[in-house]
Amino acid sequence: MKNLLVILFVTLLPWISAHAHPGAHGKSLSPEEKQAHAELLKETTYLIATHEQAEAKTTEKTQDTEKTVVTKPESDGIRVSVLGYHDFSSTKKATEMRMPTKKFRQQMQAIKDLGLKVISLDDFMAWKRGEKKIADKSILITIDDGWKAVYTEAYPILKEFGYPFTLFLYTNYIDGGGSALTTPMIKEMQKNGCSLGSHSISHPYPVKIKAERAKGTKSFTKYLHHEMGKSKKSLEQQFKQKITTYAYPGGYVTDEMLPVAKEIGYQCLFTVLPAKVINTAENLTLPRYVILGTHDKIFSYATSFKATSTSEATQGGVIQSTPHPVTPKPGALAINRLPMITADLSKVENIDPESITMRVAGFGKVPANFDSDKQTISWKINRRLRSRTCEVSVQWRLLEEKKYQKPMTWVFRVNRKASYQPQSAPNHSQPAAPTTSSLH
Repeated sequence: MKNLLVILFVTLLPWISAHAHPGAHGKSLSPEEKQAHAELLKETTYLIATHEQAEAKTTEKTQDTEKTVVTKPESDGIRVSVLGYHDFSSTKKATEMRMPTKKFRQQMQAIKDLGLKVISLDDFMAWKRGEKKIADKSILITIDDGWKAVYTEAYPILKEFGYPFTLFLYTNYIDGGGSALTTPMIKEMQKNGCSLGSHSISHPYPVKIKAERAKGTKSFTKYLHHEMGKSKKSLEQQFKQKITTYAYPGGYVTDEMLPVAKEIGYQCLFTVLPAKVINTAENLTLPRYVILGTHDKIFSYATSFKATSTSEATQGGVIQSTPHPVTPKPGALAINRLPMITADLSKVENIDPESITMRVAGFGKVPANFDSDKQTISWKINRRLRSRTCEVSVQWRLLEEKKYQKPMTWVFRVNRKASYQPQSAPNHSQPAAPTTSSLH
């Protein structure tokens, strides 16, 4: 826990998760919990703002580790990104822990379009034991708590894509009525790619764990055996599946939990610290990306993989939308480094044509052309793009208004395989192929 991200996630995310998990609903919070949650809301923006910098450091550290251990027999150079979700909704407003169903579908499509392999928990475990080879840049999908929306919203999408997934359930919430998953729902999902793991008995708040810990080693060990051990036995008896994985509620981990986890029989335990899993990673504190419903960049980080000696880089999925049609589309893959950029503003009423401006990353304000008949603005890149992504911003004023409207901004990806074609190569300036259009 040396870098800033580790400190932030351990301190803040447990409170996001604790407040968001089903047991928090309909239950009054203590003054301490209310204060902690208020502080959390203030810090969430800072957490996300620092995520990119910390992720870069984490990735760099991971890459250094890969380079260091690549000659060791036990290292296979494979990287797995573990995604952690919670609740879903097609009607309610997005929150940190509630993912809009539409966006979840876009993310699943992005994984497919990026060519990333979604693996099952069994394959992941076999790989970690050194018993099976899996593809580099694999994805493991996990979902915590046991919200009913997993069955009604996420499960149909996962089933459609043929993606296996893992539910980390806390047993007090199963068959809890209202928004809780039921036993029949869980058993049906088990028949269609769903594996189970434990998420404790009661999903305790960090303040609860700290209070139990303060009672002394003997009492705390007994408490851990109850939360971690009884949940394992209960799930095994109810769902006839061996339970060997555990997700720490809120990612909150103490040193005492590790030997207890081993004694109980857990093989892999997951935190909320973002990084790629390599086969030599410590099984009791495996990293995992918590995919928040309100911050798309985390999904992009989770699906980004840097190049290695045996694997090309993969640019993470870009989940965006724009109020007006643009090309290349948000998140789409431009097939060369000299694409034509366009924005269709025909639906903007009372637009001032003289005010329309386009800015392109690396070029600044560009001399874009406005077609008054079609009401489109366009500009062809005149210097080959070098980065893996390109950000575009278009802004305008309405007639008789002095202030500009909020900029329309989007990002598209650049085809790296075509990055170093000679000048004489054919110039394709069409937008990305339809197979990538679903990334917007």
